[in-house]
Amino acid sequence: MRNATEQEEREYLEEIKEKLAWAVKRVDDTVRQFSDELRQKKQYIHEHQSGMDDADMVAAGQSINRMAFTGEAAVSRKRKLLKLRQSPYFGRIDFVAQDTAPSAVYIGVHTFTDEQRQNLIYDWRAPISSLFYDFELGEASYTTPSGTVRGTIELKRQYKIRDGRLEFLLDSDVNIHDDVLQQELAKSSDDKMKNIVATIQRDQNAVIRNEEALVMVIQGVAGSGKTSIALHRLAFLLYRYRETMAAKDLLIISPNKVFADYISNVLPELGEEHIPEMGMEELAADLLDNRYTFQTFFEQVSALLEQPDPAFIERIRFKSSFEFLSKLNQYLLHAENTYFTYAELRVGNTLVPRSLLLEKFKTYHRVPLLKRFALVAEDVRAYVRDATRRKLTEQEKATIGEALPRMFRFTNVLDLYRDFYRWIGRPELLKLDHRMHLEYADVFALIYLRLRLEGISTYDQVKHLLVDEMQDYTPVQYAVLSRLFRCRKTILGDISQTVNPYSASSAETIERVFPQADVVTLNRSYRSTVEITAFAQRITPNPDIIPLERHGQEPAIRRCHSQSEELEALRQLVAEFKSSGSHSLGIICKTLRQATQAYEALHGIGVHLLTAESASFKEGVSITTAHLAKGLEFDAVVVPFASARTYKTLVDKSMLYVACTRAMHQLTLTYVGELTPFLSA
Repeated sequence: MRNATEQEEREYLEEIKEKLAWAVKRVDDTVRQFSDELRQKKQYIHEHQSGMDDADMVAAGQSINRMAFTGEAAVSRKRKLLKLRQSPYFGRIDFVAQDTAPSAVYIGVHTFTDEQRQNLIYDWRAPISSLFYDFELGEASYTTPSGTVRGTIELKRQYKIRDGRLEFLLDSDVNIHDDVLQQELAKSSDDKMKNIVATIQRDQNAVIRNEEALVMVIQGVAGSGKTSIALHRLAFLLYRYRETMAAKDLLIISPNKVFADYISNVLPELGEEHIPEMGMEELAADLLDNRYTFQTFFEQVSALLEQPDPAFIERIRFKSSFEFLSKLNQYLLHAENTYFTYAELRVGNTLVPRSLLLEKFKTYHRVPLLKRFALVAEDVRAYVRDATRRKLTEQEKATIGEALPRMFRFTNVLDLYRDFYRWIGRPELLKLDHRMHLEYADVFALIYLRLRLEGISTYDQVKHLLVDEMQDYTPVQYAVLSRLFRCRKTILGDISQTVNPYSASSAETIERVFPQADVVTLNRSYRSTVEITAFAQRITPNPDIIPLERHGQEPAIRRCHSQSEELEALRQLVAEFKSSGSHSLGIICKTLRQATQAYEALHGIGVHLLTAESASFKEGVSITTAHLAKGLEFDAVVVPFASARTYKTLVDKSMLYVACTRAMHQLTLTYVGELTPFLSA
């Protein structure tokens, strides 16, 4: 067997590093050569442009573009090679395919070939690399575009290589050895999410490499790695379909800018370009042409936390239901069938019969309702032109164009939306002030009507859509996404982590909007210790959750006798964190008001306040709300003000669960007075 001993492996690693160093040098030479040629080409054009015709200039421009593109590709290759020099590979399998000699397959973040085009390192996304994730020693197979390859795995080995040094290697006959996983998970968290290529589990690998699903729905418990898996899935799809799909063709809908910044490192680490991302509010503003101001989701949740008004809750609950979407569809049908008053139309001496108008409107039944007037008007003008055998005057054309919309009861989408609530007998469910400021629950309902009545240009350029925090979006929002994005989708979240239980969607809810969805459930939690996971289960029990056997301190609940004593306890916890060697501490409050209060008490000692306006996530001490902390993770978490006065409603309970499940290694709660009933049991 090749490289059987640890010493041989160390020698082989040095060989690979040397070859990588040579490859970097060759790329540098190539870049230098292209830079010189590019400079000479530009100089030549500058000196001879007076004598060049248009065709010469176009050809010269194309030549420069080609050179620049080749140079950019070389720079990108150098970046990958430098990454490989730090850690060339993390796994190896010795695979014997039928009727072939054994081959040692080393697996890393990128492919690396020698000068004879022999693969020295295989990309983790290559078909053969799936053997490492899916099989133990013995019979195994992998799928390629040309069919299934069967054979036997005779060796499975894992490596930890950091800064070019081999820290350890393990021969494993267990799927992704627990020792490696434990070491990775025991590390400190910092300001960016990491790639997980060395520790992908078999069930995760199946999700990442699934090419068949039109819609993939991932329901994953807190700490199951669902966001990381979804990002690795995008990286796999970019690798698999690299001829037809680029990073710019994908879109991530993320819950906020802080989260978008937190995950921004994963794809570049995997050698892919940054993928465009946007929030639901950005999408909404774009789709409403910035005609209306509206409450954000953060403001909606804040209002529920600060002053939970029963009428407000009722409006949210109704507009987040399937019944609401169903009634909107019924109303659109009702409007189409009853809101037209077809009248005979006289243009000069010509009478246009009602039957013709009715027939023409029905001809365009696939066109959005309010867009049909212009098409029918053209048909009517043609009818009058044929009847009179002359050209129409501008006045006659205008008469036809103006008469048709007047036959429909409303021609404004907002008027139709108002009328919808009258039609269902619930006009009180629409709260709209004189400034036309919409409640968040109305935003996507209005967009849905616009889509159906006016048509909005869809995002046809997007070839794959990733939607995170699926539980926070409603059926009407999914109906909008379904119509806007005709591409394949990956949708992920956790029903237990909703920050607004009045508008939460489960995987089953999403399946009703996307009946063709493949639903995958991830119940194993990797983030928190067994003790923290068990503690969070007291708030929101989930009998299906399987914590990884990693132990730590029991969560601590500290009772304080006054608010000043509680703030002093926070200062003390921050001081302890700073001397602990950990990288991140989250002080996670229920409301922004509480977070600001804590920040004002602590900000002299180097802490960051994360708000809805924040755009980045930093190492150190972060004070924020549970709503904004969703998706993030910290070495240690402190949940202050955990009293019965603070955490008492259904929304509060969700916030407390989200806050506690952000902790990897240590969790502390402080309170004054009586402890929240969600923990006192």
